[in-house]
Amino acid sequence: MGRNWKETDVLVVDQPELNMAERLYLPILDGLRVTLKHVVSPGRRKRMVVQYPEQQRVLRTETYRGVHRLNRDEQGRVACTGCFMCETACPAHCIHIEAGEAPWPDREKYPIKFEIDELRCIYCGMCEEACPVDAIELTPEYDMVGRSRSEMVFDKEKLLAVFDATKNVKPRKNPAITGY
Repeated sequence: MGRNWKETDVLVVDQPELNMAERLYLPILDGLRVTLKHVVSPGRRKRMVVQYPEQQRVLRTETYRGVHRLNRDEQGRVACTGCFMCETACPAHCIHIEAGEAPWPDREKYPIKFEIDELRCIYCGMCEEACPVDAIELTPEYDMVGRSRSEMVFDKEKLLAVFDATKNVKPRKNPAITGY
């Protein structure tokens, strides 16, 4: 029933001895100094604050992940082949695809329905990395507005419209790991 304890089974840990500064909580003052330096610094605040609709901050498009777009191929068709790789790789489960038989001879499937819930998305880029044909990309666009949750679910037509609006912009540099 009971276990026979040996003296070697018990490890005694002595409480560390605190010096005077640690007993008076003086290390907290060092953290407060850093915080006050950030709050009081007037030059830093001027660099950080922008009056949003009139002024817009310059984005570093090589690292920014914004609104999704669904790319078109050379013939103007949706580039997606309906392989479900992006839906499988998405950690937020915000991508939903229904695939059907493609009417074109160069591929087997294409997405009949393709939806991304932009409010549920965490903008990690896993869908972009998983796509074998570079059909889905994250653009530098960040000013999307919706008055209801249903407006923020981007369907295939809306994703293709984002492509049409941003087709001259390569969203991000090729990642060093995959080099797509």
